[in-house]
Amino acid sequence: MRIGVPREIKDHEDRVGMVPGAVHELVAHHGHEVIVEHDAGRNIGLLDEDYVAAGARIAPDAETVWAQADMIVKVKEPQPAERARLRADQILFTYLHLAPDAAQTRDLMDTGATCIAYETVTSPSGALPLLMPMSEVAGRMAVQVGAHCLENAQGGPGILLGGVAGVPPAHVVILGGGVSGTNATLMAVGLGADVTVVDRSPDVLRRIIATFGTRVKTAYSTRDTVAKLLPQADLVIGTVLIPGAAAPKLVTRAMLGTMRPGSVIVDVAIDQGGCTETSRATTHTNPTYVLDGITHYCVANMPGGVARTSTFALNNATLPYIAALADKGWRKALADDPHLRAGLNVQGGGVTHSAVARALGLALRPVDDVLAG
Repeated sequence: MRIGVPREIKDHEDRVGMVPGAVHELVAHHGHEVIVEHDAGRNIGLLDEDYVAAGARIAPDAETVWAQADMIVKVKEPQPAERARLRADQILFTYLHLAPDAAQTRDLMDTGATCIAYETVTSPSGALPLLMPMSEVAGRMAVQVGAHCLENAQGGPGILLGGVAGVPPAHVVILGGGVSGTNATLMAVGLGADVTVVDRSPDVLRRIIATFGTRVKTAYSTRDTVAKLLPQADLVIGTVLIPGAAAPKLVTRAMLGTMRPGSVIVDVAIDQGGCTETSRATTHTNPTYVLDGITHYCVANMPGGVARTSTFALNNATLPYIAALADKGWRKALADDPHLRAGLNVQGGGVTHSAVARALGLALRPVDDVLAG
């Protein structure tokens, strides 16, 4: 199979779909061809000569990659110009986050292509193995950027996250104790913050306690619980996730009025629409905005801010699935692996993931029908 790796074009997105080591694996050990767009990895130190040494062919531009590839491997959801290049006979393997994005969904349906989303591929344990590495990165980054936003120079109230002797630390409230929430907790605790983790699963709360002990407080998630915690919070990190679906809105506009002026919300769930009513996607160029005195950080590709780390972490997870799709073709690969099958979101003009169809009010085309056809 001919696999195409275009350069990402989203704002400040320097991750790349495949590193040279992954290319070498597919070319030397699986017999596939890989086309990489010129300078696709340059901003993270992955040069064209590295890809050539690994067995890739360098394309002069994106048009060549999209025109010649049987499967496109990316990182972020295709932008409008990229969606216009996608063909019905192609596989697209990348993050999609379709539930809050009707325009992208309609465009992908119109192409007729086979679109498989990293974020809904599952594992035998029920985890999301291709979302997990970026959730780890985003959770850890959330504390870094939140601490930065609390500084005076950034318009914050001038609070050091960990405090110092005789001065209390910042209170960090983390909504969701999954992968992102756990990694945010790890960073916040490490910096000495006063941390409360909120989740609706008693098992998750028990795991947080078992991991962090008395350094972290836990609270069962209800609307009342969140409302009572917000006035105490200096930094709120939203990490809630429902696979494939829009994130639930845990923080309402009215609740902002109860928060301390200058406090910060970092919405890690923004790719799925955000978990506050006031969240709207921002970019690394313009990462924050202030609403009702509260700073919102809602960058939709947070891990792109540490693109080299993120790229290698993502490739470690995606490579076996890329190889399966290339070796077997998408129909057999999905038929053989129910967990990869869960990643199919759009195919042949229809939506094949129930959470996406439900979120957008679209008819569901069952995956079993797709494979049978």
